[in-house]
Amino acid sequence: MKLRSSSHSLVFSAVISLSAFADLGTPAAASRSRIISNGSFSSRLTFAALDRTQQNVRYDPAYVSLTYPGGDVPADTGVCTDEVIRAYRTLDIDLQKLVHEDMKRSFSAYPKLWGLTSPDKNIDHRRVPNLQTFFKRRGASLPITQTAADYLPGDLITCTVAGKLPHIAMVVPSPDGSETPWIVHNIGRGPQLEDRLFEFPLTGHYRYHPQPESGKSVR
Repeated sequence: MKLRSSSHSLVFSAVISLSAFADLGTPAAASRSRIISNGSFSSRLTFAALDRTQQNVRYDPAYVSLTYPGGDVPADTGVCTDEVIRAYRTLDIDLQKLVHEDMKRSFSAYPKLWGLTSPDKNIDHRRVPNLQTFFKRRGASLPITQTAADYLPGDLITCTVAGKLPHIAMVVPSPDGSETPWIVHNIGRGPQLEDRLFEFPLTGHYRYHPQPESGKSVR
């Protein structure tokens, strides 16, 4: 069928996009279908992020004593950072261990917001400002822009919620095929897939694709 105008083409594309979205059943399934499955770190991390949306998690910021390494809070609890930590762990990247070891080496490089005088393996990796510092120190920091194309599946973003609360999320393809990617995050209702990339003021943009165990970014 030949379309006679660009406006007709846009309408036709929108109908096709909505139809495909409906056929795939859920936003997560539609987002997964848009991942370039080439075995790259970014594609595997994106799949892991979307898998998190299938888990029932109650938002709970409580301090918990963890085993080390590989420690985690109860599987049905957590905050925004725990979703990132769990996604990376499926790729054999243990942010608890990596952040703790880096803080032992260079404690003075990390924020002094909690009155600590030494690293705490139970909580340090669960704090957004510490993850921001770690990613920056690993050469994973990218420019913060308002251009949707700059944010690729497998990227991380940080932002400020309600004027003061640090937050972190994982970038994934938009399920409806729109230009602006969506994010997977836990902002209070468990891991969700949502169209909120630019909703809050961005404070960081990261592409952390390390080799397992090394912690060194290879992006």
